[in-house]
Amino acid sequence: MSEVTPDIIELARRYLSQTFEMEGQGVALENLTREATLEALRAMPAESTDSGSGCQKSSSTGTRGGHSPGISDVEILEAKDFEVLSELVARCTRCSLHEERNRSVFGEGAIDARVVCVGEAPGAKEDETGRPFVGRAGQLLDRLLLSIGLPRETVYICNVLKSRPPRNRDPLPEEVEACSPYLIRQLDIIQPEVILAFGAFATRTLLQTKLALGRLRGRVHEYGGYPVVATYHPAALLRNPAWVRPTWEDLQIVRSMLDGDRAHA
Repeated sequence: MSEVTPDIIELARRYLSQTFEMEGQGVALENLTREATLEALRAMPAESTDSGSGCQKSSSTGTRGGHSPGISDVEILEAKDFEVLSELVARCTRCSLHEERNRSVFGEGAIDARVVCVGEAPGAKEDETGRPFVGRAGQLLDRLLLSIGLPRETVYICNVLKSRPPRNRDPLPEEVEACSPYLIRQLDIIQPEVILAFGAFATRTLLQTKLALGRLRGRVHEYGGYPVVATYHPAALLRNPAWVRPTWEDLQIVRSMLDGDRAHA
């Protein structure tokens, strides 16, 4: 069997992507020899795909590689309310995660919330129910919020991603890029006083940093003009009870900010 080199893989990826874009009118490979196939693939233009991502960046038509047609950033950022925005999320194909999801997970809570809680991505339970932070981690989140006088229904809860990554793997950069406009618009509509970021991934995504969560918690940051307080994810607390105390301390920062004290900023 001939060796499958990175060059061949890239050519095949380009072929599949452009075949989808051309609605199946790409190069016909069935009757070609291996050499003729490679020659045909090399002749195809490389500019139309985003190298290695498998998910094309936004274009003027809003189309993304392998999915047609996509929802444009402009359409998202001009959504007038949560009803329109949630409908866009429900039919979104901006990345490949829509292919395996059962339900999109838009978010829930008070539209006029003072605090927006942001997690990483939906898990299995969230994918089944369409609700963020359910199950044991969600119950713990509810108790944590109550400890600073914030019943769940008074905050808004959502994730960076609106669809579950397969096997709960970390989100890919192109998936974050595709989903970020939804989060930005959610924040623009709510106009929270503070964002409470749960978990290392959500925190690093919002703050555009690779620093460890331990170095980011305990103080106030900023995302899109909104103050951000980072802390451990409730699911992590279930595995590491020793982190409950520092999480409670982070929540006290949020409580102090809501009470008008910005000494931690």
